[in-house]
Amino acid sequence: MTKAGTSLVAADAPAPTAALPRRRGIELSLLVVAVLLSVYGYCAVGLARHGTVPPGAAGYGAGLGVLALVAHLAVRLRAPSADPLLLPIGVLLNGLGLVLIYRLDLETPGDRAAPTQLVWSTLGVALFIVVVLLLRDHRVLQRYAYVCVVAALVLLTLPILFPSVNGARIWIRIAGFSIQPGEFAKVLLAVFFAAYLAANRSALAYTGRRVFGVERLQLPTGRVLGPIVAIWLVSVGVLVLERDLGTSLLFFGLFVVLLYVATGRTGWIALGLLLAAAGAIAVGQLEPHVHGRVEDWRHPFASIEAGEGPNQLSQSLFAFAAGGTFGTGLGLGNSILIGFAAKSDFILATAGEELGLAGLSAVFLLYGLLVERGYRTGLALRDPFGRLLAVGLASIVALQVFVIAGGVTGLIPLTGMAMPFLAQGGSSVVTNWAIVALLIRLSDRARSRLGVPRAEEPAAPETGRHEHAGAAR
Repeated sequence: MTKAGTSLVAADAPAPTAALPRRRGIELSLLVVAVLLSVYGYCAVGLARHGTVPPGAAGYGAGLGVLALVAHLAVRLRAPSADPLLLPIGVLLNGLGLVLIYRLDLETPGDRAAPTQLVWSTLGVALFIVVVLLLRDHRVLQRYAYVCVVAALVLLTLPILFPSVNGARIWIRIAGFSIQPGEFAKVLLAVFFAAYLAANRSALAYTGRRVFGVERLQLPTGRVLGPIVAIWLVSVGVLVLERDLGTSLLFFGLFVVLLYVATGRTGWIALGLLLAAAGAIAVGQLEPHVHGRVEDWRHPFASIEAGEGPNQLSQSLFAFAAGGTFGTGLGLGNSILIGFAAKSDFILATAGEELGLAGLSAVFLLYGLLVERGYRTGLALRDPFGRLLAVGLASIVALQVFVIAGGVTGLIPLTGMAMPFLAQGGSSVVTNWAIVALLIRLSDRARSRLGVPRAEEPAAPETGRHEHAGAAR
């Protein structure tokens, strides 16, 4: 090669990328802040209710601190380049959830949920550690896409065989032990959707005619409508058989979001919204349980006007109104008047009443930051599967927060789902820790690529066609 040719090659070569700072020290500092804030909330409840610091404050702080430290050590060992905000956000939300449940336990001495929730949180962190330590490469999950979807469908249909609880068949109860299989199914479905779309994104991107001549608004041809129609029918089937509006909206919305991300075609969003609206309207009219929730949403104060007293939704609205801007203070609210779902479906009403609009906004900002870091991770990843998986996991959190917050504030009908990390529910908290663990693993890969690429990292594709071929291999 000539001297001029060598100079040309050197000029065209990309400049070496400096390694990104790992920021594990920042993560540890944020974890200390998260644990201290949780302990402060625990003490504030005791001071407000009894005038003294609760006797279990030291044990609570030590337990939460040990869990956070062990999780941090696992990240430092196996995912040293991971996003430093993901784990502290999870610890802070989980700690706040334990505080709110403990606060509500004081109103129900015969029903202590906080100790059980702490045990489930420990199991969730244990699963987090297992995922971080053992899952060295997220692309391994792509091989088990169809195993995941079969397992997810089995989990979704199992509750049909068990009696309904509060009008919905979403629980499996055996010998006093209960789990909600739909919580685990959503992660399995995210893995399947990401793998399926990564392998078929090119075919799905070919669309039919333009709508009103708009280039970005193109509906798919009939040949590729099969997957989305099948998912729509499954979601409606789950809704009809289990009376579970939340789960059906969640995984159908997840599939439509990932379709849009994979293809960039607005037509999928338009078609998904149309099918979701058609299914919701039909079931809302025909299924009594869902129809009752729609009527409560449309007329939240009808029971008061009829002289029957406030229902759960109206009590929730009263709690938010009583909180005002800065809240009544932890331990000084009356959200327990909501009834049996105060610790689960309506726990956000307790946060709104006792922390006020300012505290509730901070909680939503934490969720928003968690979702944003997930999307940022997806944008930084090279492989289509990892990119879609990161977006899908973040979208699960976003959709779930929107559906629950919208239900308890009267924006949309109630769905009966659990607020991530905050609400009582072992299945929910374990699943959410699994989501954070997968995002940790994905962000470690993404930040390693932005800094010093790993030896096994494939070369970045030049075009969408080459990228698709790489995913197939």
